Amino acid sequence: VTFFFNGGPGSATAWLHLGSFAPKRLVTGVPATTRSVPFAYVDNADSLIDTSDLVFVDAVGTGLSEAIAPHTNQDFWGVDTDAAVLRDFVQRWLAVNGRGASPLFLYGESYGTTRVPVLARLLETAGRAVNGVVELSSILDYNSNCSVMSGAPAVSCAGFLPSYVAVGEYHGLAAAATGDLDADLAAARGYADATYGPDALAWLADGALPPPDHVAALGALTGLPDAAWDAQFDMDYDTFRHRLIAGTTLGVYDGRMAAAVGSALDAQDDPSNSFVEPGFAAAIETVLPGELGFTTPSAYVLSSDAIDTWNFSHGGRSLPDVVPDLSAALSLDPALKILFLGGDHDLITPFHQTELDVARLAPGAPVALHFHPGGHMTYLDDGTRPLMKAELAAFYASASGAR
Repeated sequence: VTFFFNGGPGSATAWLHLGSFAPKRLVTGVPATTRSVPFAYVDNADSLIDTSDLVFVDAVGTGLSEAIAPHTNQDFWGVDTDAAVLRDFVQRWLAVNGRGASPLFLYGESYGTTRVPVLARLLETAGRAVNGVVELSSILDYNSNCSVMSGAPAVSCAGFLPSYVAVGEYHGLAAAATGDLDADLAAARGYADATYGPDALAWLADGALPPPDHVAALGALTGLPDAAWDAQFDMDYDTFRHRLIAGTTLGVYDGRMAAAVGSALDAQDDPSNSFVEPGFAAAIETVLPGELGFTTPSAYVLSSDAIDTWNFSHGGRSLPDVVPDLSAALSLDPALKILFLGGDHDLITPFHQTELDVARLAPGAPVALHFHPGGHMTYLDDGTRPLMKAELAAFYASASGAR
C-alpha cells in the first residue's frame, strides 16, 4: 500500500492523483503549452496499480480534509503536528482496511518530501515498519536551500547551478552545451561543487566577484549574460528565470515552459503553474462525483493559504531539516529503502541540491537517486513518466521482500 502526499504546505494531492501513477491520468503535453482545458483523462499505461494499492491523501485543510471541532485546521498546520496527524491516519487506514501485514510505502512530492521523512520516523517509532520512501522533487533542508529566501539568498546556490544549465541548454542559449545533457549536467555538478560554490560563499561574505573567467564560464554554461552574474553572483532561481530570455518569464516548476511578459500565461508570474492548474482544478471537480461517485457540499481546496501561517520549526530549528529524520528512520529500521526522483528542469527544488543533502546520510545508506528531463511534476513529461514507472517498479520489488 502506498500513501501519496503533495506539498505546499497547503496543496491538495490532486496533482499526484490526476497526473502521476493512478489508473487514469490527465494529458497535459508538458512542456508544450498548446493544449486547452479540459485536459483529456485517459487510461494510464504507466500506472502503479499493478504494483501497489494507491491512497492519495489530502492533508488537513486541503482537498476535502477538514479539522473537526473543537480543533481548527490551524491546529495541524506545522511540521510536527501535520506529520503526527498523518501518522494516526495511516495507522487507522491500515487497521480499518485490514492491511496491517501489507508492505507499506510513503510517497512525497515537494513539501511532501519534508513531511514524509518525519512521518516515516514517527511510524517506525510507533512500531509500524515502512518498507520504502519515495521522494519526488525534494526539499529536505530548508536551511541549505537558496530558494527559501528567493531574491536575497543567504546560502550558496551551488545546488541550483546544474538546473540552470539544463534550462539554458533547453532554450538553446548555453554556448558550452555539447548536445549530451547527461554529460553536461555531470560537468555542471563538478563545476558547482569545486568552483561556483566556493565563489558564491566568498561573494556572500564580502561581495567580491571571482576572476572574470569564472563569470564567463557561468555564462557559457547557462546562457545567462555575464552582467546578470555580476549583479547577483549567488544566483537565485527567480532572478535566473526572469533574466535568461529578455521579455520572457520561465516557469518556477518547469524552466522549459515560457511565456511572454504580459501575456495571459504570464498572469501569475509562473507559466508552468498557470498552464496546468486550471485543468487539474476542473478535473478534480468532475472526477470525484463522476469517476469515484463521491459527492459533498464542501468545496475542494486545491491550494490553501496554510503556508502563510505554517509552523516550520522542527528539531530545534526555525526551519526544518529532515535529513536527521531519515537517518533516525534508517536507524530504527535498517531494511527501509529510499528512492529519490526529480526533474532536470525543476527550478524550485533542484536535483543537485537534493544530491548534496542526501550526501549527509551515512555512507552506504540504502538510497537510490534518478533524475530525468522534466520539471517539478516530473511525471507530466510523457518521455520521462515511463522511465519513472520502471524505476519505481524495481524499487518496490527490492523493498517489498520479507523483513
